[in-house]
Amino acid sequence: MLATSPSLIEVVHLSGISWQTYETLLEELSDRRLRLTYNRGNLEIMTPSPEHELGKEVLGRFVETIAEELAVQIYPLGSTTFKRPELSGAEPDKCFYIRNIAAVRGKKRLELGKDPAPDLAVEIDVTSSSSDRLQVYADLGVAEVWIYNGKLLVIKQLQNAAYINSQTSQFFPNVPVPEIAGFLQQAETVDYLELVKIFRQWVRNQLG
Repeated sequence: MLATSPSLIEVVHLSGISWQTYETLLEELSDRRLRLTYNRGNLEIMTPSPEHELGKEVLGRFVETIAEELAVQIYPLGSTTFKRPELSGAEPDKCFYIRNIAAVRGKKRLELGKDPAPDLAVEIDVTSSSSDRLQVYADLGVAEVWIYNGKLLVIKQLQNAAYINSQTSQFFPNVPVPEIAGFLQQAETVDYLELVKIFRQWVRNQLG
């Protein structure tokens, strides 16, 4: 069964899709700019928009900037595909290992069940909802997800196999993460590197 979002070109939803079909599509579409999310027979195929990609790159850079200023080690794996076989799979907009770096550093392939999930995932919700991906991330065991919808930046933390809202990040507790939304809203009007400089100074001010 096929359902589409109002922006037909950007998001397509399919239901009744087998795990094998999902695996086949991942292989056949690996060289295309498409993002696939599989959740219990439901498949979302998204073509990222410029708005989505800009938000992803800026927020990912902000995570790296915070880590630099706090001297927190991170291991970025971008939009790596993570799967829980026969159940769910997703490609985060950005993801980072923080607590579990030693378990994955240098590996060419990851196998969840043997290898840990990313500690932090970043989602840009300007063209599609992350509700299905949150279930996938819970299945995978991603400890924290940041979701930006064009106005708000929300922190979700995994507790008892479900996500709850939080005002602080377990990885960067001294930074008021929800306030980052104000900087993300400037991404289309302020020079990228200038915005990073402004953001870095803000982080330093938060740290005193």
